[in-house]
Amino acid sequence: MLTSIEYVYLNTKTTNTTILKISFIFLFLSLMGAGCEKEEDELLLEISSDSKSAIIQKEVDGIEFKLCLLNEKGEPANVFNEGENFGFNFSFKNKIQDTIIVTTEFINSNFFRVYRSLDKPDMGKPWTGVWCNLSLAPHEINLAPSNLKQLYCPWILIKDIAPDYPLCMGESKDYLAKGKYETFFNLDFHFTIGDKKRIIDNITFKINFEIQ
Repeated sequence: MLTSIEYVYLNTKTTNTTILKISFIFLFLSLMGAGCEKEEDELLLEISSDSKSAIIQKEVDGIEFKLCLLNEKGEPANVFNEGENFGFNFSFKNKIQDTIIVTTEFINSNFFRVYRSLDKPDMGKPWTGVWCNLSLAPHEINLAPSNLKQLYCPWILIKDIAPDYPLCMGESKDYLAKGKYETFFNLDFHFTIGDKKRIIDNITFKINFEIQ
């Protein structure tokens, strides 16, 4: 038979063990919830070669982003003929009531890079990735309310068609062979409103397209 002291000790030990178990359960659930919340914050904006729309469009924090591929007629498309040139078109529009200053960190080594979908070889990109003034420092783009900045770059450089500033063209590329391809990049978009700095870095843009 337990003494009163032994009973109190065992009862206290059992209570502490139960509390410890409950604490671990709540901690586990909290970590799961945090993980789920982070996943929800990550945005994958993707279209396929048979999507009804050939344009990715999304407004985030007052900035409207658009990405698409253009055919030789300047029309958004996801399917191109073999031997047809195409271009990359990325734009961002200021829908905030104040002027913003955008820095161009988002133009990184993967911007406009193309991969073949089957075995993922790197097919390269249509520009060198250096700034037009040969400076490695990011540029600043002033964007008034309702104004839009467009960055267009053709896959193959031809006469009278040049990439938009601050993109620079590299060596001429070959036309892509028949097959399925993809281009994607993680956006790292930095801008300021007055003295407030903002970063949009939770979006991945991906276009799946086909050469037939």
